[in-house]
Amino acid sequence: MRKLTVIPGDGIGPEITAQMLRVLKAVSAPFDYEEHPAGLIALETVGELLPESTLRSINQTGLAIKGPTTTPVSGGHRSLNVTLRQKFDLYANVRPVRSLPGVECRFGEVDFVIVRENTEDLYMGIERMVDADTAESIKRITRSGSERIARYALDLARRTGRKQVACVHKANIMKMSDGLFLKTAQDVATKYPEIQFRDVIVDNMCMQMVTRPSQFEVVVTQNLYGDILSDLGAGLVGGLGVAPGANIGKDAAVFEAVHGSAPDIAGQNKANPTALIQSAVMLLEHIGEIEKSKAIMTALVSTLADVNARTGDLGGRGTTSSFTDALLQKIKS
Repeated sequence: MRKLTVIPGDGIGPEITAQMLRVLKAVSAPFDYEEHPAGLIALETVGELLPESTLRSINQTGLAIKGPTTTPVSGGHRSLNVTLRQKFDLYANVRPVRSLPGVECRFGEVDFVIVRENTEDLYMGIERMVDADTAESIKRITRSGSERIARYALDLARRTGRKQVACVHKANIMKMSDGLFLKTAQDVATKYPEIQFRDVIVDNMCMQMVTRPSQFEVVVTQNLYGDILSDLGAGLVGGLGVAPGANIGKDAAVFEAVHGSAPDIAGQNKANPTALIQSAVMLLEHIGEIEKSKAIMTALVSTLADVNARTGDLGGRGTTSSFTDALLQKIKS
């Protein structure tokens, strides 16, 4: 058994986290669970968005799964997610984009993965006021950061039997920063001769994703582009409510629901736990529990295909808890 840090989060977070834990326990996932707060609830109860006890737990376990959290807009609070990624050097943000039975979307066969560099680029928050009327942000790209994210994407393609990696950039305009990212990725790709490597300019990538997304298998890109493309990808397959995510580093990994905390429906048993349950599937894959991850995913796909089981946001008749009840029944059967 290994310890897993569980961060329920804010709004609907505690509800969907409870259902996700029911699913993990149903397949006898090999975890001892340590629950710790983060987000608005932590700020209100202990005075910090990301308490030291939570950081200490992640540092000790090396594994965490978190529900959606809220960062206050006012008060100068830094994004909790950005803080976690930089604190634990979670350099690879991994977002599967796949269509699911029973989830209405524009394309029937979408199955690719966006691998986003998670610690550099404009999200480093290096900004200054040049004068009273001019603000400036620094985009920082390093060879080492570009190299390791390219290697992660290519390793993922090799490990999962995917044959193609697309590198997304804007090197035609930002010849130094994006140029360094692209050239470094191209150099890394030469060590993976069995993988077809190509580059796509980011604006063209947006068009290609909404016209023929089936052409992509693995996409590797920088922080800002990856953030935008990941949400675009979620829109292709039914929205953020079905989109899982992972933040992977050398010594730690944090799995999360990437959607918001939806405080307007908190406590009403309406929230869709699909995204967090899929994030739990990614967690199990990460630690090598492939059969358990497949058991959950098979049951999840079957449950989503049932209009009586899936939740209202997906046009179904189910609730947060009844959806999980149906999923657990399929795991047992």
